[in-house]
Amino acid sequence: MGKTRLVDLSHPFGADMPLWPYFSKPVIDTMHGLAKSGVLSQRITVVMHSGTHADSPRHVMERDFAGRRARYTHELPLDAYVGDAVCLDIKVEDWGLVKASHLDDACDRANIKPEELKGMVVVLRTGMHLKYDDSKDYYHYSCGCGREAGMWFQKYMPKCVAMDQQALDHPLHTAMGKNGPTQMNLP
Repeated sequence: MGKTRLVDLSHPFGADMPLWPYFSKPVIDTMHGLAKSGVLSQRITVVMHSGTHADSPRHVMERDFAGRRARYTHELPLDAYVGDAVCLDIKVEDWGLVKASHLDDACDRANIKPEELKGMVVVLRTGMHLKYDDSKDYYHYSCGCGREAGMWFQKYMPKCVAMDQQALDHPLHTAMGKNGPTQMNLP
């Protein structure tokens, strides 16, 4: 059996990291400093979903696909987020919607058949990680997945899907596009 290699996909965490447009900035308050107290203690106040994170099913659904109460992150096994992985280089224009044809093309270029993705971690590389900043380029003009990509994932059943940008869904599917949980203006 080969060696396991863990890859940290996290961006740096800090008070000036890019945030969802209406989130308040993290506050990092030093309570004890090494020189004065002999220990470093900090209080961190931050809105959930700030920085690199994983969404649990409960973030977006009350019930899972089998009708059971959807689970929170702490209720999921650690291996729900780790495992054999493939990085798919998605070629889609700025603000575009990732479609099945993009995912099929990325699989072809990665020399993997979509059927082989079952149970794997699929990482979508759109290039947005290169624009990671508090900017419209990063937040407003990123591409995203919609129903067609969701149906493709459902068909090929990867364990989980990761993406190199602010959200898996398209900006117009979120509160930035007057949609999401608070407004739900999707057609």
